[in-house]
Amino acid sequence: MSELPAGAARILHLRTPHTDGIMRPLQIFALTLAAAAASGQTAVPGTAPAASGPAAVSSAIRIDAPSAGRFPRLTAPYETRSVPPVNLANSGRLEQLLRAGNLYLSAQDVVALALENNIDIEVQRYGPLLQKEVLRRASAGGLLRSVGSAVAAGPTSVSLQGVSVNASGAPSSQAGTGVSAGGGIVTQLGPAIPGTDPVISAYANFQHATAPQSNTILTGTTALVQNTRAFQLQYSQTWFSGFNAQATYSSNHTSLNSQLFSLNPYTSGSLDLTVTQSLLNGFGAAVNGRNIRVQKNNLKVTDLQFRQQLITTISAVLNLYWDLVSFNEEVRSRQQEVATAEQFLKNNEDQVRIGTLAPIEITRAQSQLYTAKQDLVIAETNLLQQETILKNALSRSGVGSSSLAEAHIVPLDRIDVPAQEAAAPFDELMAAALRNRIEIQQANINLDSNRQNLVGIKNSLKPTLQAFAEVTNNGLTGDITPLGLAQAGVPYLSGGYGNLLAEIFRRNYPNYSAGLSLSIPLRNRAAQSDYATSLLEIRQNELNLQKQINQVRVDVQNAVIGLQQARARYAAAQKARVLSAETLEADRKRLELGAGTSYQVVQDQRDLASAQTSETEAMANYTHARIAFEQATGSTLEVWHVSIDEAVAGKVSASPSSLPAPASPSSLPAPASLPAGGGRR
Repeated sequence: MSELPAGAARILHLRTPHTDGIMRPLQIFALTLAAAAASGQTAVPGTAPAASGPAAVSSAIRIDAPSAGRFPRLTAPYETRSVPPVNLANSGRLEQLLRAGNLYLSAQDVVALALENNIDIEVQRYGPLLQKEVLRRASAGGLLRSVGSAVAAGPTSVSLQGVSVNASGAPSSQAGTGVSAGGGIVTQLGPAIPGTDPVISAYANFQHATAPQSNTILTGTTALVQNTRAFQLQYSQTWFSGFNAQATYSSNHTSLNSQLFSLNPYTSGSLDLTVTQSLLNGFGAAVNGRNIRVQKNNLKVTDLQFRQQLITTISAVLNLYWDLVSFNEEVRSRQQEVATAEQFLKNNEDQVRIGTLAPIEITRAQSQLYTAKQDLVIAETNLLQQETILKNALSRSGVGSSSLAEAHIVPLDRIDVPAQEAAAPFDELMAAALRNRIEIQQANINLDSNRQNLVGIKNSLKPTLQAFAEVTNNGLTGDITPLGLAQAGVPYLSGGYGNLLAEIFRRNYPNYSAGLSLSIPLRNRAAQSDYATSLLEIRQNELNLQKQINQVRVDVQNAVIGLQQARARYAAAQKARVLSAETLEADRKRLELGAGTSYQVVQDQRDLASAQTSETEAMANYTHARIAFEQATGSTLEVWHVSIDEAVAGKVSASPSSLPAPASPSSLPAPASLPAGGGRR
C-alpha cells in the first residue's frame, strides 16, 4: 500500500476514551484516503469509486441496511435504506482487448463484454431486487406495485440487407409479429387485503373544564371545575386468516372541586381485548394471502425477463459483430474493385498512347474508377458507423472514452457457411423450443397468477359475516371523601394506582360481549361482474397461450427454412462471384488480344462488384438466420455458453481471446469460423 499522508496517519492512531464517537468517522475517512492512495486516485466523499474490475460491475446492485444505532432493533424499521449509485465503469476485459489503437474481438468476446458492460442488461439486474421489495410489501398486506423495466430491444446495424428482423432481433414472418414477453400480474380486485404489521398506538390528553351549574344540589357548587388526565395504549394486529385482535389499556384521572363525590380525585381504568374473525367474505389465507403468491410468481417472471434480456442483447450484439465482419469483407471487395479499376485505366492509357484504343476508352475507364471509389467510401462509412454502434453496445460509457472512440475493431472470427446444417430432427427442435422459450414460461406463470387472483375475486361474492367477542376488566380507585366514608363498600375503592391495577387483574368488574355481524348486498352486481370478467380474461389468456405455442412452432419452422435458404443463397452468391471473376478475366484477355471491347470489360467489372456485394450480403444473411434459429429454439444462452450466475454477477470467468503478436498486427491468426452450433469457448 502507498504511504499514508501524515494527517491521515495521525487520525488513524488518535484514540482516547472521550473521542471515540467523534474520531470514528474521521478514521473511516482516513482509511478511504489510504485505499485511494493505493490505487493512485483521490477519494471524494459522496461519489462512487471509478472501479474498472469485473467485480465492481455488479457491486452497486444492492440495498444497504440502515446504519446501526444504539437500538437497531427498535429504530431500524423507521430508518431509510440506501441504494448505492450506479456503476458506470467498464470491466477490465475491454482494456485487455485493446492494443495499439485496435480492439481485437471474437464473437465470444462480444458476448462476454455484453454480459459485463451492456446497460440494458444492467437495468434488468435491478429487477429481482425491485420484485423482492414488492414481495416484502405484499407480506405486510400492501397492494402490489408495477415495477421494473420492459425488455429493451437491442441495437441494429447501420445497413442490413437479407433477412428482415423485428425490433427484438428475431426473424419476422408473414404469419405474424411473433411472440413477445410480458411482465407480471398486478390485480387488486376482491376483498381488501388486511395489513398484517402490528400497530402500537398511544394517546394522551390533558383537559381543564369549567361548567356553570344550574342545580347546586347535585354538585354542591355553582361552577364545576374538572381536571382530567387521560391515557390510552393499544396494540392491534391482523392475520391473513381474517382474524383481528386488539388489546387496549386506558386510564383516566379526574379531579373536581365538588365535595359530593365519594372519591375525589379518582382514577378509572380498563383493560380491553377485542377479537374479530371474518367467516365468509375475507376469510382464509387463500383469499387474503393471494398477493404474496402472485408476487412470488412475479419474481419468477422477473428472472425469466432477465433471461429474455440476455437473449435479446446477445442476439443483437452478435448481429452487429457478424455484420461488422461482413462490412470488413465489403471494404476488401471495394478496395479490390478500386485496384482493378486503376489497373484497367492504366492499361487503357497505355493502349491509347500506342494507338490501339480510342481516347474515349480512357474516359470510360475513369468513370468506372470513380464509381468504384464511391462504392469504397460508402463501404468504409458503413464500417466506421458499425464499429461505433458495436462499441456503444459493449461499453457503459458508450464512446465517451477517447481511447475506445478512436479504436478500430479488428474481428478475430470470420464467417464460414457450412455445406450442410447439423440440425436435430424437427420434432426435437419443436419440443426444445416449447420447453425453452421464455414467452411460453411467462405466459404459464401469469396464467397461474390470474387463477390465484380469481380465488379472491370469487370470495367477494359472499356476504360479510363477522364473529366478534370482547372482554373488558374495569377498575376504579381514588381518595375517599367524607361522603364516601359514610357509604358502605366505598372504602374498598380507596387507594392509589396500584389498587386500580389490582382491581383490573383480579377482574373485580368484568364485562363480556360476543356477537355476529352480517351484511348482505341484495344485488351484488359489482362482484358478479368482477368474477365473470376475470373468468373471461382467463379464457382469453388460455387461448393466447395456445396462440403463442402455435406461433413458436411457426417461428421454429420458419427459422429452419430461413437457415436452409440462407445457406443455399450463399452458395449461389459464391458461385456467381466466382463465375463473374472468371468472366472478367476472360474478357480482359480477349481485350488484350484485340478480340474484345473495353465496354464489355467495364460491364464485367460492375457485374463482379455486384456479385461480391451479393456474396457479402448472403454471408450476413446466413449469420442472421443462424442467430434467429437459436432464438426460435430458445438455445441462444446454451449455444454461447452463457452462465446465468455469471450474467447476474456481471462477471464472466472465461479469459479474453488471445491477441495477435504486436510486431505484425496485420497477420492475424487463423480465424475461427462461425460454428454450426453458435459460439466457441
